[in-house]
Amino acid sequence: MSALTSPKTYAALAAFQAGDAVACAIPLTPIKDLLDRLDVPETVRPVMPVAKAASAIGLLSVYRFPALARLTTAMLTLYFVLAVAAHVRARDFTVTALPAASFLALFTVMTVKGPDQT
Repeated sequence: MSALTSPKTYAALAAFQAGDAVACAIPLTPIKDLLDRLDVPETVRPVMPVAKAASAIGLLSVYRFPALARLTTAMLTLYFVLAVAAHVRARDFTVTALPAASFLALFTVMTVKGPDQT
């Protein structure tokens, strides 16, 4: 068992995604400012908290449905590919692009490895 395949890691990331969903739903000023800077359309923004909440549920499924949790990490990989692409398109190579790139790497590895079978 490694840290990236542990169900506890999936649960911790689910908690993070749930918190991020709430922050996007409000939206907190730094998030709104970043989305403005990246030119994310207003029509897309309401979908983001729903997708993040769904990903939290998908990550928590690791305990009963590990294949669904793995599919969730694959979908999060796609989400963060799009996030990194938005930063590149906006020529935003500041520290705000670092979390998107880090999560892209993390969820890619988690998708390849898959969760531990409990």
